[in-house]
Order: sequence, then C-alpha cells, then structure tokens
Amino acid sequence: MTAMDITIHSSFLPHNDPEASLAFYRDTLGFEVRNDVGYGGMRWITVGPAGQPGTSIVLHPPAADPGITDDERRTIAEMMAKGTYAIITLATTDLDATFERLQASDAEVVQEPTEQPYGVRDCAVRDPAGNLIRINELR
Repeated sequence: MTAMDITIHSSFLPHNDPEASLAFYRDTLGFEVRNDVGYGGMRWITVGPAGQPGTSIVLHPPAADPGITDDERRTIAEMMAKGTYAIITLATTDLDATFERLQASDAEVVQEPTEQPYGVRDCAVRDPAGNLIRINELR
C-alpha cells in the first residue's frame, strides 16, 4: 500500500467576536492574517503561523451552516460559553516564553506549564470565544 500525499490545510474554530479573536490570534499568538471575508454580517478570518503558509486556522461564525437547527445553535452557544466546544493543540520550542506572553495578554489561563504523566510538557489557555488552546513544548 502506498502512502497518500495529504497535508492538514486548515482547521476551523468558532468565534463569537471577530475583533477579539483577530486580536488574540494576530497580536497575542503572532499569527499572520491570511484572509478576512465577510458575508451577511458574519466574518470568516483565516490565520496561520508565519513560515507555515500551508497550514491555517479559519475562525468562523459557529452557526453559519444552514443545516444547523435552532436547538443545535443554542447547544453550540452554551458549549462555547463553558469552553467545551472546540480545542486545538499548538506547539512551541519555548513553552515558558510563550506562556509568559499569553499571561501578559490577559488570556484566560487554564493550566500553567506542566510536565504531564504521559510525557508532554504543556500549558492551556482559552481564546476569546472559549476555545481551549493547548500548547505543547517541542523537545
């Protein structure tokens, strides 16, 4: 069997305040803004790490899909408010410096840098929409 030539192009995280999300990903994490598209009063903002043009995060309005019911929209809003709807794991070579920058930005800290029993050192914060951002230290 031959390997398929597949890469991760983009991942989607919901936002409920495009300006706050833009500021967090651009100004706090230092991501590039690759696209910012509005339609019908909603915004899709594509960001990604500098030097990795092929990998992006699309910050999207969570209930824009016309197939979502009103009950599903309420559930999504409730889960976002609790911070249990979406998660992404990032990585850095300097976890302590990254964490200091996140703390200085008033990001909601969920977990300070910790050596996990499963062999990873990481920290966790929430973005302005409540999405959990775990950051692993690359060794």
